[in-house]
Amino acid sequence: MSFRDATPADAAAIDALFRTSFQATFGHLYADEDLASFLAKFTVEGWAAELADPAFAFRVIEDAEGIAGYCKLGPISLPAEPQGPALELRQLYLLDRAKGSGAAQALMDWALATARARGASELWLSVYIDNHRAKRFYQRYGFEDRGPYAFLVGNHADEDRLMRLAL
Repeated sequence: MSFRDATPADAAAIDALFRTSFQATFGHLYADEDLASFLAKFTVEGWAAELADPAFAFRVIEDAEGIAGYCKLGPISLPAEPQGPALELRQLYLLDRAKGSGAAQALMDWALATARARGASELWLSVYIDNHRAKRFYQRYGFEDRGPYAFLVGNHADEDRLMRLAL
């Protein structure tokens, strides 16, 4: 597996990976109309715009089959109360074939180094309350639970947890 910064040319592959990963992990939680409404907010054009925007940073992992995971950093969009300069870990998604390979750790290490290099003193994220694997992963890096957050998927509100890491 190899890692590289993503470019706007990766937009379609990232969109497909996002949809596959989100539906495989969370799709069973939602009514079809809520899931469709949520996924409709994500387009190849939207990904390409973010990939071209210097406020965002993306890293991908590739294997022989193509992009197998990605990590996305961006400005804070969560209802967080940073105490200093902060960024948000917006997504860290892997296809099943990349899980257990060390890819998640490599992407997280990149996210932390990139956030520090951009002058952030805090990194924020939200995680689904019942995604215990992800919560343990973030806690191993020192992220602390900072309270509930209603994450909307269509008209359905999930209880997520806001998490913060001092860098």
